[in-house]
Amino acid sequence: MTASNSSNSESLLLMIAGAKGAVGSTVAVASTAMRYQPELVLPSLTTKHMLSGLDPSQPVQVVGWDATETTLLAAIRAQGVLSGDIWEPYADELEKVQVRTPPSNSLGLKGQVEQLTQDIQEFRDLYPNSTAVLINLLPATVTENLHRFKSLSQLYAGFDPINFPDLSYAIAAVLAGVPVVNFTPNEVEIPVVINEAVRRGVPLSGRDGKTGQTYLKVVLASALKARNLFVDGWYSLNILGNQDGKNLMDPKRAAGKLSNKTEILDEILGYPVGERYGASSHQVKIDYYPPRGDAKEAWDVIDFLGLFGLPMSIRLNLQGRDSILATPLVLDLARWMVVLQRAGRSGLIPELAFYYKQPLGDDAPVTFQDQLSRLRHLASGLREDTSGQREETASRG
Repeated sequence: MTASNSSNSESLLLMIAGAKGAVGSTVAVASTAMRYQPELVLPSLTTKHMLSGLDPSQPVQVVGWDATETTLLAAIRAQGVLSGDIWEPYADELEKVQVRTPPSNSLGLKGQVEQLTQDIQEFRDLYPNSTAVLINLLPATVTENLHRFKSLSQLYAGFDPINFPDLSYAIAAVLAGVPVVNFTPNEVEIPVVINEAVRRGVPLSGRDGKTGQTYLKVVLASALKARNLFVDGWYSLNILGNQDGKNLMDPKRAAGKLSNKTEILDEILGYPVGERYGASSHQVKIDYYPPRGDAKEAWDVIDFLGLFGLPMSIRLNLQGRDSILATPLVLDLARWMVVLQRAGRSGLIPELAFYYKQPLGDDAPVTFQDQLSRLRHLASGLREDTSGQREETASRG
């Protein structure tokens, strides 16, 4: 098997925190497949024809960090997301992927940032013709309120990252000028990090990737709102058997994700669901069910009212593959980050709300129609900027 001709062009370097998890290992396989058989991956990307100035078959390299002691190949096999006939043809290439041990908790926040900054530079040295993007795929953590810190020095002195390792990666990436994709529900986009990103010209994208049930919830809620159909209640249940599902059995760790899943509905509709009952009638539950593995199943019961207040309902059953739904979004977001940084964007990017449960940035759109419209408008603006730069270059010539 030989790599496509695009292997000689500038590559995209994904630095993945949580590289051996279900999503991270699937991203590694998909990225490798893109170098050899791009036709297997590109059709699943929303950015395939959307981003001007970016080779649609641009080679993607993967490096990262993970606390798991097994090899990446062993992790791919153990996660069980992909059958052997999909990943085994790329086994030799996957064996070469560098996945390092995360920095020790004994280093403290500043020490961790310093080690990660060194790792980032060494990864860049391995792929000198690449453009790097940090992808945060770490497990959900307990919610931390870090808004009280006004500077990096205050953070270094006053915060112990033992229960929130994500922050070290985000800070190290920003200090190194590397864009950040936060696919987790963990809040790394605190004011100190945002301000530093703006100062250094680094775009930030997040929070909490919107893959299956919540994506459909946004679509359906937007459609019901457009028809002036009043949502009286919404019950959502998820079962999944991967490490993400096991991790979310801890109520403290699940709090952020559940909040993202519930708040988005009220934001779309413009009213609190269940207000006439005096308590929310929007309920979201996540249960760990080992037999399902990465094959998540989700049920939604939607009760709504029509003319004369007469009740109606919708039943929705999604049988999805969690990491298969997430991986194309991770690749899309990484490609967006490259183009946006080249265009001079920095800080939070609200136009990327389409991809997230908790859209961040000023005036981030919440309905499906608005999110898709803003995404297309962003792509159109980037195409115009690229055309203008080409014309200016030509006139100088």
